[in-house]
Amino acid sequence: MQKTDIEFDAEGTTLRGWFITPAPDGGPYPTIVMAHGFSGLKEQYLPNFANVFAEAGMAVLLYDQRNFGDSDGEPRQEIDPQRQLRDVRDAITFACTLPQVDAERIGLWGTSYSGGHALVVSAIDRRVKCVSVQVPTISGFDNALRRTRPDAWSASLERFRKDREARYRGEPPAMLPIVSEDPAKACALAGREAYEYFQRSLQLVPHRRNEVTLRSVEMAREYEPGIYIERISPTPLQMIVSTQDPTTPTDLALEAYNRALEPKRLVLIEGGHFTPYIDAFEQSSSAARDWFVTHLMK
Repeated sequence: MQKTDIEFDAEGTTLRGWFITPAPDGGPYPTIVMAHGFSGLKEQYLPNFANVFAEAGMAVLLYDQRNFGDSDGEPRQEIDPQRQLRDVRDAITFACTLPQVDAERIGLWGTSYSGGHALVVSAIDRRVKCVSVQVPTISGFDNALRRTRPDAWSASLERFRKDREARYRGEPPAMLPIVSEDPAKACALAGREAYEYFQRSLQLVPHRRNEVTLRSVEMAREYEPGIYIERISPTPLQMIVSTQDPTTPTDLALEAYNRALEPKRLVLIEGGHFTPYIDAFEQSSSAARDWFVTHLMK
């Protein structure tokens, strides 16, 4: 395999990452475009998936989301799903300019928040010929209802209001922890599983910051990628769903899968939201690899 540093323009912002090919020469290859989920960095377990795809004969374009990691963008640590959606399409456009890429065999892989992006983009951009998503975001509003205690809902809305007024006055955006060890403390991804995953991932990305802009959480509540799921067909869709997922709830994913049209495939993994990255990596990565091989290499 060969890994090359790449950068590309996304509406005036430079995004950076890696282009991974099965060999230094050869191609054009079927190519998988991929990026991490909510606040994740490309080094955070994703190279393991990319290597599995490359070993199977596919190229991979893996990049950091805007405002994170090696990519440019301001404000730092802000997650705007609509901008990230357009970035995915710019990444596809860039990939198609590379001589090692077969532009007629583009696959899209997403996880968690970027899994939601992959659902939307595969529904509206027919350059995507195959898509695999694991533990995808389906409904930002429903997620927020699950994660926010009823007695804390009003306080959450008040924080959004105050932040909006402060930003209007020219003040910097308010920040919110991504995870917290204290279950009573407000954070973007509540729960012990999320906290332990974040701590474990610091071994790979010790520079990762435990904060996002408060506006990122407000925008997440407005994001509804699940409404696109019926429109993905005839592009082949695979969904990898964890059976006990409190972050992107299992029942929402299964309900969305039932609305999707053929061709489709469901893979169930025993465990929580972060199980596919580490403990069930062999199952999740091989399922995605086989799906892409079936639909992009034959």
